[in-house]
Amino acid sequence: MTMVPRKMQSRAIRHIFSASDDTVMTKQISATHAPIEEHVDVRPLLNVVQDIFHRATSLIPDILQVDGKQTQMSASKENANQSDLSDILEISYHTINKIACEISCKCMMGGGDAHATTIGILGMLSSFSWDAKVGIALAAFASNLGEFWLVAQLNATNRLAKSVALLKHIHETLEQVDDLGPKFETVNNLLNAMFVVANCIVEFHELPSQYIDHEAPEMLTASTLIPSAVYWTIRSIVACASHILGIIGLGQGYMTSTIETWELSSLTHKLDNMNDHLQKQLTICHQHLDDNKQREAFQTLEILFETSHQDNINVLKALIRCKDDPLPLFDGSTKQRVSIDVLRSKIVLLYITDLQHISEQELVIFGQMYQDSRQDSTRLESQYELVWIPIVEKGTLWTESKQRFERLQSMMPWYSVYDPSVLEAATIRYIKEVWLFNTKHMLVVLDPQGKVVNLNAIHVMWIWGSLAYPFSSLKEEALWKEETWGLALLADTIDESLFEWVSAGKYICLYGGDDIEWIRKFTSSAKSMAKTLQIPLEIMYVGKSNPGEKIRKINKTINEEKLSNVLAYPTINWFFWVRLESMWHSKLQQGNTVENDQIMLEIVRILSFDSSDQGWAVISQGTVKMTQGKGDSFLKCVVEFEEWKDNAKDKGVLAAMDDYIQGIQTPHHCNRLILPGVDGRTPEQIICAECRQPMEKFYMYRCCNE
Repeated sequence: MTMVPRKMQSRAIRHIFSASDDTVMTKQISATHAPIEEHVDVRPLLNVVQDIFHRATSLIPDILQVDGKQTQMSASKENANQSDLSDILEISYHTINKIACEISCKCMMGGGDAHATTIGILGMLSSFSWDAKVGIALAAFASNLGEFWLVAQLNATNRLAKSVALLKHIHETLEQVDDLGPKFETVNNLLNAMFVVANCIVEFHELPSQYIDHEAPEMLTASTLIPSAVYWTIRSIVACASHILGIIGLGQGYMTSTIETWELSSLTHKLDNMNDHLQKQLTICHQHLDDNKQREAFQTLEILFETSHQDNINVLKALIRCKDDPLPLFDGSTKQRVSIDVLRSKIVLLYITDLQHISEQELVIFGQMYQDSRQDSTRLESQYELVWIPIVEKGTLWTESKQRFERLQSMMPWYSVYDPSVLEAATIRYIKEVWLFNTKHMLVVLDPQGKVVNLNAIHVMWIWGSLAYPFSSLKEEALWKEETWGLALLADTIDESLFEWVSAGKYICLYGGDDIEWIRKFTSSAKSMAKTLQIPLEIMYVGKSNPGEKIRKINKTINEEKLSNVLAYPTINWFFWVRLESMWHSKLQQGNTVENDQIMLEIVRILSFDSSDQGWAVISQGTVKMTQGKGDSFLKCVVEFEEWKDNAKDKGVLAAMDDYIQGIQTPHHCNRLILPGVDGRTPEQIICAECRQPMEKFYMYRCCNE
C-alpha cells in the first residue's frame, strides 16, 4: 500500500471536498437538470439495488465456502419486483448500461477527475427527476458490483465463473480474501450511506401531493438539499467503484492508499450528515402528511355518520380502520381474525373502553347477557353484534398494555379490534370529541344502516339486558314508561331467591352499609320485630357500591353468624349498584330530574343512603309496596316497633313503618351523593331526595375500592 504523509492526506481531503462549497459546482449541478421524462416509480429499482447490496456485502466472509444458505428474496417479492420494474426499466435500461460502462472505464483509467465524472453522469441523467437520477446511478453501480460478486461466489463451483475470474483477476482477490475485510468494511459503510440517502430522496418523491404543500418550508428546504445529495451520492459511487477496482488490481498499476480510504470515510460522513438533514425535513413532512390524512379521515367520519346508507359497511370500515388491515377484527368465539363484512346489515353495539377502567366483573355480567341472548337463534336479540373498541392513548407504551389487553380480550365471546394500537387517530378523535368518550365505558348503538340510534346504551343494557333490543333511545324511553318503582326494578334478578320469596308473599328486606355493629343490631332487631308481628321476613345484604375487601369480610361474618342472607358472588354485589347508577344515568339522558320523576327521586334516595357513613334498608311486600330509610332512622323504627304496631293493624306494616320513620326524622340532615361522572353529562345541580333543595357540589378523588 502506498503511504502518504499525514499533512498531504489532510490537504488532499480538503481538496476533494472544496467543490462542495463552491457556487460554481452548484450551478453545474443545476445546469445538468432538464427533466422531460414522465415521472415513474423508482422504488422497485431501489429494491433491487438494496437486494444486490445486501447479498454482496454479506458474501465477504463466505466467498471461499459457498454453502447455498445466502438470504433469498421471497418468491412473491421477486415476482412483484419483476412486474413493477417494467415501467422504470423501459425508459432507463440503456442509461443504466451507459453509466455502468462510464463508471468502469473512468475508474479503470485510475479514477480521473471524480468531480468531472460525476457531472458527466448527471448529464447522462439530465432528463430524469432527482429520485430517478440517484436510483438509476445506483442501479448502474449495483450491476457492476453484482457481476463481480456473482463471479466470485461461483468461482469455486462453476468452471465458467472460474475462467471469467482468471481474466478479470478476481482470482487474485480471492487469494487475499483474509486481508480484505477492513478494506471492504469501508466500502460497505459507504454503500449503506449511499442507499440510506437515496432511499430518503425517493421517499420525498413518494409523498402524496394531495396531502403535501410543495411550497411549505420543509419541502422548499428539501428541494435545496436534494440536488446536492444526489451529486454526492453519485460522487460516492465513483469513489467506491474506484476503490473496489483498486482492491482487485484492475487499475493499471493502481494501488489503494490510506488517502483513498480516508476519502471513502469522509464521503460516508458527508452523506450521513446530509441524511440527517433530509430525515429531519422528511419527519416534519410525514407529520404534516399524517395530520392532513387524519383531518380528512375525521371529516369523512363526520359526513358518513350524517349520511343515509343502504347498509353499515362504509361507516364501520371508516371507523374501524387499522392501517388498511383487511382483517381488523378478532372473533372471540372462534379465536380467528375476521373482516368487517361479518357485521354487514346487523345492529352493532360498539363497546368503547380504555384499558385501565374496564373491570373483569363487568365482563362476567356482560358476557352472561351476551351468551343468554344467543341461546335461542330465533330470537331477535341474536341479530345484534358486539364489538369491543379499546382506546389506547397516543404515546402509551403498547408492549406494557398488550398483556392486559390480551387477557381482557380472552374473556370476551364477541368481536374486538385485533390490534387497538394501530387504530386510526381520526377514529379516536371522533370517539372522544363527537361521542364524548372520556374514561368511562360506552355502548354506542348503530342500526343496520350505520346510523347512531343510541349514543350510550350501556345503562340500558345493565338495567334490562337483551330485553332492551334494539337498544335505541326510543326503546329506552318506551321501557321507562312501563316501569314503576319497586322491588322488581330495584333488585331485578340479583338472586333467584327473590322470586320465591315474592311468590310466597314474604316481606323482603334489602340492606347495606359497612358498619358490622349496626348490621348486627339491625338484623337482630328486624328478626325480633317480624317474630312479634308474625310476618314472614327475609333479609338480604347487598353491601356497598365499592365492594372491596372490607365488604367481603362483612359477607363472611354475616354468613358465619347467620345474621342474614348475602348475595352469592361479589360480582352480583357489584352489578346491583351498577344497575342502580345506570338507572340514574339513563333517567338523566332522558332529561328527567328529581323534581319531575318519582323513580329518579327514589334512585337518588338509595344512592344517597349508600354514600353516607350509615347503614340503610328497604322493606317490600310483593314487588311494588316499599318503605326505606337511613341506618339510624330505620334501626330506631325496628327497635321501637311497639310504638307503631297498632297503627300497622289499620294501615299495614309498611305504611306504619313509613309514618314512623317520617315522624322521627329531624329537619336537619346531611345527605351525600357520590356519583361517577359519565361522558361529561353529570349535571351541574342535584336536588336532595329528602328536602328537595339543591345539594352543594364537592369534588372527590378516589383511587381504591375501600
